[in-house]
Amino acid sequence: MEKTILYQNKKIFYRNIGSGDPVMFVHGFGEDGNVWNDQVEFFSNKYHIITPDLPGSGRSEMINDMSMEGLAEVLHSIIHEENIATCTVIGHSMGGYITLALVEKYWNHVNAFGLFHSSAFADSEEKKEIRKKGIEFIKQHGGFEFLKTATPNLFSPLSKEQIPNAINEFIESLKSFSPGALISYYNAMMKRPDRTAVLKNTKSSVLFIAGEHDNAIPLSDVLKQCHLPEKSYFHLLKKSGHMGMMEETEKANRILEEFLANK
Repeated sequence: MEKTILYQNKKIFYRNIGSGDPVMFVHGFGEDGNVWNDQVEFFSNKYHIITPDLPGSGRSEMINDMSMEGLAEVLHSIIHEENIATCTVIGHSMGGYITLALVEKYWNHVNAFGLFHSSAFADSEEKKEIRKKGIEFIKQHGGFEFLKTATPNLFSPLSKEQIPNAINEFIESLKSFSPGALISYYNAMMKRPDRTAVLKNTKSSVLFIAGEHDNAIPLSDVLKQCHLPEKSYFHLLKKSGHMGMMEETEKANRILEEFLANK
């Protein structure tokens, strides 16, 4: 079921399906909630699944505060709208950054969380320079031209060979992104702080899923932080780049299933 909330007079869309313990899946940059379609189908007969379209993505409108903290407030509003006391939150890439901001402020609403191809580290200076170049490209050529250029690099060489049609369909689904939204996300990611303290201090179980061929979140970065939480689970998707929910769907779902059952 598609639902909306008004947040600061802006429409925010999210899908709400199934019953049981609540689980929120948070998409990343250049995606919307549909990136989790395989997970929604797999888990909706066991859990109450919520997949938001973040402000500026999908059909959701941009809000005034597009920072990681501002976007976390939107997730918090959805949790309240659904009358959820505590839920598990799984964040992909930028969605993981937002999840960490949510846990930092509203830890009492999150009983476990996962960083799916994501990191608690702040952007390095090298990463910031890459994002700045991306912003200039978006300004010159538009949002979709940027995503058409950048998105294939998120998949492993094997995935490009094995699921080219799925990758092309995914890229074609990104036409609605505005340059303003993509630039806002990039600026927010560049400004986000290091949140390794959240990992060190949490009493919740934390899931780390890394891709062996991930160029966006290197495996080495994940290995530097997966030992920080008191209760930590690490899994490596050996055939995946940055899009393991699409590249190794069955394995990713089994990993998530185990985590959700034993958290």
